[in-house]
Amino acid sequence: MLNPRTKTGIGMDSIDPARITVRNLHIDEYDILIRIWDTAGLPSKPKGRDSREHIAREIQEGSGFFLVAELGGKIIGSVFGTSDGRKGWINRLAVLPEYQRQGIGHVLVREAEKRLYDAGIEIIACLIENWNAVSLQAFERMGYVRHDDIIYFTKRRSPDV
Repeated sequence: MLNPRTKTGIGMDSIDPARITVRNLHIDEYDILIRIWDTAGLPSKPKGRDSREHIAREIQEGSGFFLVAELGGKIIGSVFGTSDGRKGWINRLAVLPEYQRQGIGHVLVREAEKRLYDAGIEIIACLIENWNAVSLQAFERMGYVRHDDIIYFTKRRSPDV
């Protein structure tokens, strides 16, 4: 996916998807994960929901899964998947800018979908901020249906979550 801040990325289909390895994130790779999010322009809350401790707990409890994409042993992208038992969620998709627009985000989303479908989830959703036109387009290309009739509300204990 193209970084909405820098508009960087190189041509589609330059990397053969078969060269990408998708695997679970190890918590000792946390700093790499945050660096990918930052570099890709994905906002994070490192003092709250995106802290090392919070992500470690999510991995340990199995409430979600963090996947990374590797190319030649280098982590170049990530995605987070969760489920409430009825609906699956794709979250935090990010690819390093120099690898964007080459299908890596697609590979990550397809693996997250597979894991959710294998768990019996039949509806998969994602929330995308309205300013993130690149992600909106990417998910539409992957077959996701936009619902402009849904309004999203949150209630947060603090701004860090």
